[in-house]
Amino acid sequence: MVQSPPRSGDLAERLGIKPLSGDLLCEALTHASYPNESASEATPNERLEFLGDAILGMVVANALFRAYPDASEGELTRMRAEIVRGSTLASAARRFDLGEYLILGRGEESAGGRDRDRNLAGAFEALVGAVYHGHGLNVARALILRLLKPEIDRLRDRGPSLDPKSALQHLVQARWHQPPDYVTVDEQAREEGQRFVVEVRVSGEMLGRGAGSSKRAAQHEAARQAHAVLAAGAEAGVPAGA
Repeated sequence: MVQSPPRSGDLAERLGIKPLSGDLLCEALTHASYPNESASEATPNERLEFLGDAILGMVVANALFRAYPDASEGELTRMRAEIVRGSTLASAARRFDLGEYLILGRGEESAGGRDRDRNLAGAFEALVGAVYHGHGLNVARALILRLLKPEIDRLRDRGPSLDPKSALQHLVQARWHQPPDYVTVDEQAREEGQRFVVEVRVSGEMLGRGAGSSKRAAQHEAARQAHAVLAAGAEAGVPAGA
């Protein structure tokens, strides 16, 4: 038996938002298999999924842009892709049992469609689109950042693996409320090429030292070493500002 449309208030309460109109919510939760297998004129959620995908990308991109001011375009793109990919959205959807509310056709239901990553991720995006359409960007943004907080926090805590300077900056700003300084302390011309030595400092205190064939490479190595030391200190319970 095909599931009846869910109550708007129940899901809205789980999400911590004001209820959406029944038609809008049902559209967000209706898989394409449902109208295809029934006489219903229900609208599948593909259009809202398209809208929600765009809103998700913009909100996450803005959050990363602010959190990692030294990250390159490519690094920001990779981090955004990690957060908004289907498996990540499906995991977030499972945390508030979105699968229980999906409106599926019989075949999709019997094939385990309520826990299929593609269905959950699509419904997550469609739900974001519905919230944006019904309540506006500010509510949609707050919802996205709340629902994806574990994924965003995980990325923040470990730092972007390809950008040690941004990872270090996040830790230093949180602890000392100022950015780190990179100081070139040695520069040598050798047969095999230039060699630079850079120290990264905060308030004159050296946090790490790195060497490389360019200043950028030396800075990244210094940042990597400093980040490892600070991260280890945080795990050991060293208080911020110590």
